[in-house]
Order: sequence, then structure tokens, then C-alpha cells
Amino acid sequence: AVIGRAGAMAAAAMVAAGGGDFSDLREIKKQLLSVAERSRERGLQHSGKWAAELAFALEPLPLSELPPPPVLTEEDARDLDAYTLAKSYFDLKEYDRAAYFLQGCKSQKAYFLYMYSRYLSGEKKKDDETVDSLGPLEKGQVKNEALRELRVELSKKHKAQELDGFGLYLYGVVLRKLDLVKEAIDVFVEAAHALPLHWGAWLELCNLITDKEMLKFLSLPDTWMKEFFLAHIYTELQLIEEALQKYQSLIDAGFSKSTYIISQIAVAYHNIRDIDKALSIFNELRKQDPYRIENMDTFSNLLYVRSMKPELSYLAHNLCEIDKYRVETCCVIGNYYSLRSQHEKAALYFQRALKLNPRYLGAWTLMGHEYMEMKNTSAAIQAYRHAIEVNKRDYRAWYGLGQTYEILKMPFYCLYYYRRAHQLRPNDSRMLVALGECYEKLNQLVEAKKCYWRAYAVGDVEKMALVKLAKLHEQLNESEQAAQCYIKYIQDIYSCGEVVEHLEVSTAFRYLAQYYFKCKLWDEASACAQKCCAFNDTREEGKALLRQILQLRNQGETSSTDVAAPFFLPASLSASNTPTRRVSPLNLSSVTP
Repeated sequence: AVIGRAGAMAAAAMVAAGGGDFSDLREIKKQLLSVAERSRERGLQHSGKWAAELAFALEPLPLSELPPPPVLTEEDARDLDAYTLAKSYFDLKEYDRAAYFLQGCKSQKAYFLYMYSRYLSGEKKKDDETVDSLGPLEKGQVKNEALRELRVELSKKHKAQELDGFGLYLYGVVLRKLDLVKEAIDVFVEAAHALPLHWGAWLELCNLITDKEMLKFLSLPDTWMKEFFLAHIYTELQLIEEALQKYQSLIDAGFSKSTYIISQIAVAYHNIRDIDKALSIFNELRKQDPYRIENMDTFSNLLYVRSMKPELSYLAHNLCEIDKYRVETCCVIGNYYSLRSQHEKAALYFQRALKLNPRYLGAWTLMGHEYMEMKNTSAAIQAYRHAIEVNKRDYRAWYGLGQTYEILKMPFYCLYYYRRAHQLRPNDSRMLVALGECYEKLNQLVEAKKCYWRAYAVGDVEKMALVKLAKLHEQLNESEQAAQCYIKYIQDIYSCGEVVEHLEVSTAFRYLAQYYFKCKLWDEASACAQKCCAFNDTREEGKALLRQILQLRNQGETSSTDVAAPFFLPASLSASNTPTRRVSPLNLSSVTP
């Protein structure tokens, strides 16, 4: 469809940005170029950049199909001189000066820039005051003084229905800053309807939705932009499979070259801890866009987890050359020092990141981790709390608070925070093991058993759940179940072929040797005892048991046939009470420590 003459019609075409339909990519490209230009005119740099990056991923348009410049209205013409002057001041970050020259302007564009200049002026003053007067842990006390006046003026315009899509977006931002979340959500939804192509409004909406239930009740415009929004919110809500499906369908629709989508897929794999996949995608992204700084802090988290010092060092130096005063750069350098166990230096860089942007979530959480390493629990608690203030969905901050209170030996607090982390990451075994340990300390052993079993069922990352479950059964004198858990644990350890800490493996063999000995299963007992001899801490016990077995055999004690080696798992512990499988007896001949 050829866009008719004039800006009004261009706007109408944008509003009608066809349902989730990607059949006409040329039309989509036109809309993106148009909204990128309109965002830039209003000083909305990030939305403009997002639209431009997405447009760049599509095929170039021939001259005849480029979107026409918006036609000026009478009001635009009247405000043009003031707008042009003010916009030049705005670009130089002289916000008060820009606002002064825009007073009394009536056109939508000039009015938006007037209000936005006042808002940014207040934010700048707030940040300057914060940096001057306070350490990074007291950020919350300084307020943007302009917000209340802006709210009063914008709400009048809103009631009179005089705000366009950009105006509604700004009104929503002001409401969010004043913690009026419910009103802000309604206004952002209205903004998305008025101007579906403005990514800023969708993104703000993402930050305010805390769960899938809230998402169901939103009446969103049926436009192709909704697909990008849903993919983004699914990533945020840890619904990674759904997110990856959405991104795949966007790639298939024609956005395969989009660096935004590639980076989001990498972040999604990072969130489900598929580290190899995430690393390879990030490396690919760096080849395509070598000067990119966004998401590089996430990349550095992956390198940190893998202890890849040379790569992390290279990344830190590289980003430092590009722009050392970017939040992401500071976080990457912080991670680099943390990996080298220089925790004071690391905390310093995370603090620097927070001076640059006090609402930067990753830095608060990472700073909490550094304070934990330095045994400064009160500072760690404050840092984690700030992370949660910024984003209640940050499971790492909830988990960090749980760990901090664990160090302070306050198990009831621990339990609360680990539960919150578990709600956000129901299939993360680390949260479940932490919960189990908590219940154990509170002597709620049935709950603890459930947690450990669930951790094993969802795929235990650290391979500790079965050992902890076995020890619980030992405590409760449930020897059959304990033996069963140890058998599974040993099979698990050797089946993945990992070289593991031998401490727990030796514990398992020692328990099984004694268990089989009690059951008079001499062959199994001596096989396990021989395995014990391979470990330093159980060697003597293993030898002693072998001597005992030999003695009893010489006395003519026969091996018992009453007790079969395989056992059933108790029904109460099986995952969602499915019929439990019989576990084969341990085939020790194939096990080599």
C-alpha cells in the first residue's frame, strides 16, 4: 500500500500497523523508518535506535517507496522556529534552556519536547545530587522534584484527550516514577493503542508486568509489534521456551539479520543456563556488531561462570577502548576483577556503574555478591534490596538475600527469600536445594525431602540433591531409601563421566558397604568396600569391612537371599506420584573412580 500524502495519513497508517502479519515487509520497513524519524524529532533516542536497527535488518527500499516526510500543520509551522532552537539545546543536554523557549507552544511535537525537557531536567538534577551527596546505597532518598507538576499538567491534557501516543508514553513514565503502577499500566496500554510502533511504551509495559496472569488481562493492540513485545516479556518472566519460539518465528518472518533478536536469544539461553549455546551466539553477535556494548555484561557473566579469564580480560579491554564510561563496561571490568578475587576493586566498579545509572539492575545484584565475598552482610542486604526495588523479578537478588540471611543464621528469613526465588525459577534445582536445607534447619524434614526430590527430578545442576536426600533418610533410620538414593547418586555421577569431588562419592560407597553388610549381601558389600579403599577418607573403614566379610565367610556365613538389591522409591517422594521405576542394582564392575 502506498502511504497517502501527509503526516496525518502516515500516522493513521502507523496506527493500523496490521495485526501480527509479516507478509508485507516493505510496509513494515516504511513504518519503522517513519517512527525512527518521529522518535528522534522528540529526543527519544533509544526508541529511535531500536526502530532503526530493526529497519536495517530488512531489505533496502527503492527511492519511489521511501516514506514521505510528515506534512506540517498550521501549529507546527507556528512553533517551528522555537522547536528548532529548543531541539538544538535539548541535544546538548541543556534541558531547562530548551523548556524555556518551548513555553506556550501548541503543536503536539513541540509540547512533547517541552514536557520531556522538564522531566529530563528533573532527572538530571536528581542524579547530580545523588552522585554528589550520597554513597550508592542510599540512592532511593533523592526525588525528581518536577514529577508532581508534570503529572498535574499531563493528567489535565489526558482527561481532555489531547495527548498523542508520545504524550501518553511520557504521562505513563511520570506515573511510574511516582509509583502509581496501576495507573501507569493503563496509560502505557493506551499509548500502545495510540501509537503501536513506539517501542518505548511496550518496553515500559514489560517492566511493570510481574507475572503471566497480569499479561492475560491486558487488552493490547493486535499489531506485528505485539509479537516483539510478547517475546521480550516471556524472556523477562523466565518463560524461555515460549520466548525462543516467538523469536524463531520472527526470524522466519524475515528478521534473521536483526542484532536485537540475536542478542535477545543469547540472553534467553543465558537465563536457562545453556551456557555453551549462549556463548556461541554472543561470539557470533560480536562478529556482526563488534562495537556493540549492550548485553555485553550478560556475556561477561557467562565468561565468569566458565572462569574464562583470557576472554573476559580481552572483553574488558575491548569495551574500555570503545567507551569506558558505560554501565555495561563497568560491570564487565567488575566481573573481571571478581574472577581474579579482587573483590574490593570489583565492588568499586559496580559502584561506578551505579553512579552512571542508579536503576541498573545487574550492577546492584553483582555488588551484593561482592559484599558477600567480603563478608559485609549488611551492605550485601542493602544492595540486594535495591536490586529488588528496581526489578521484583530478579531471582538472583532474592536468592542472594536468602544466602545472606543463611550466613546470619536466620532460617525463617532465609525461607521467605528462597521461596520467592523458587517462585520465579520453579525449575532451578539450586533454589530447591537451598529451600531443602532451610527446611532441614527448621526441622521440617518432610518438606525438606520433597524439595530435594523435586530438585533431583528437575535436573540437579550441582548433583547434591540425592546425597542430601540420602542423609535425611539416614537421620530418619530409613535405610532402604537412603541406600536407594546413594545408588542413584553413584549411577548419576559416573554416567555423566564428570570428575567430581570424591568426598560425597566415598560417603555413598561407605554407606552402601555398611548397608549391604547389614543385609548380609557379602558380594555387594565387599565390592563397595573395595571402592572405599580408593579414597583416602574411607580407606581404613573399607579395609576393616573387607576383613570382617572374609572372617564371616570363613566361618561359613552364607549370603542372604531375603533382601533383593533393588528397592522401590517411596510413593510419597516420586515425582508427581507417577508409578516409580525399579532401579537396577549397582553394577560396580563398570564403575571406575
